Amino acid sequence: MLDFSLTEEQQNLQNMVRKFTKAEITPNMRQWDEDHHFDMGVVRKLADLGLMGVCIPEKYGGAGMDYNSLAIVCEELEYGDTAYRTAVSVHTGLNSMTVLQWGTEEQKEKYLKPQAQGKKLGAFGLTEPNAGSDAGSLQTRAVRDGDSYILNGSKIWISMADYADNFLIFATVDPDKKHRGVTAFIVERSFPGVTTRPIKGKLGIHGGDTGEVILEDVRVPAANRLGEEGEGFKIAMSALDNGRFTVAAGAAGLTRACLDASVEYAHQRHTFGVEIGKHQLVQQMIAKMEAGYQISQLLVYRAGWLKNKGVRNTRETSLAKWIASDVAFQSASDAIQIYGAYGYSNEYPVERYMRNAKALVIYEGTREIHTIMQAEYALGYRVDKQLNKMLPAWEGQAE
Repeated sequence: MLDFSLTEEQQNLQNMVRKFTKAEITPNMRQWDEDHHFDMGVVRKLADLGLMGVCIPEKYGGAGMDYNSLAIVCEELEYGDTAYRTAVSVHTGLNSMTVLQWGTEEQKEKYLKPQAQGKKLGAFGLTEPNAGSDAGSLQTRAVRDGDSYILNGSKIWISMADYADNFLIFATVDPDKKHRGVTAFIVERSFPGVTTRPIKGKLGIHGGDTGEVILEDVRVPAANRLGEEGEGFKIAMSALDNGRFTVAAGAAGLTRACLDASVEYAHQRHTFGVEIGKHQLVQQMIAKMEAGYQISQLLVYRAGWLKNKGVRNTRETSLAKWIASDVAFQSASDAIQIYGAYGYSNEYPVERYMRNAKALVIYEGTREIHTIMQAEYALGYRVDKQLNKMLPAWEGQAE
């Protein structure tokens, strides 16, 4: 039976992360955004609270909570700022959950456990300068050499590039095979030939870290291959099911931030002798935010419910990511409109919300990609099959 009401454990988690965000992130974000500063102290505190592995089983160092608990964490963090939700998205959603799903026991012990404990940070390297949505056209090469692979290439727009200890890198063993040649590897920053450099001049998420990862004759042990040769494409797609889930949850948090900021200002600001909240066009924008937030959260929780049951959720997660990110961007635009000229200034947070929200409709599958996916599902052109290795069902899930 579908029941999206929060358990007592989830309510306690929500309250904890909400208090953490209010105390540690919100008071500092204007300055961090101006300074383009990502504060690793926040990440260390998240690790101390067990939030860098919230949905990873306890046997692998995590908190053992369900997947909607991960959604709660992401919503609350993005309410403070996109940068810190992004850190959890790439570390937990894209990297750790993928190692949990596809890794060997040796890989889980060596890489997943310290990541779930927050002792090490993970990142995800799929996008390249000439391969974004077309993930089957990767140019990063992996050549087998005895018990190792030699990797050469570069990745771009990699969140946490300058801070991650371990990268999940996708390379092709045979470009002629397109997506059937894509293979996944766990690459340590300490491997000779791995370098990173930050990307400057971003529109938004100024308080987050984004960069390039350059691979020059990097020797990676065959034991660090995730899955088999040629399985990398479906591994990447399964990872995106998790990453998109966290982005959708974060987008709901950003919409809620826009809503709360707009409601507060609508009570404070007066025009024509009344609060601007009394004006119907302002009410219309606030009503859209409220409806959008509720819809977004329900779509996220439905996808999380399927994850808890160990059921493939590519279609549901895609829909949640598309709708929630679109709603967040529109809500941020409307929030600025409600604030008027003040909304155009960083004196208030809504201009940062809009700059950050634009990223949501681009990464983890562009809005256009998700539109195509949903149309193909409806038309019957796309039908998902259960993967041979699914994300483990949450052990506490009741049927």
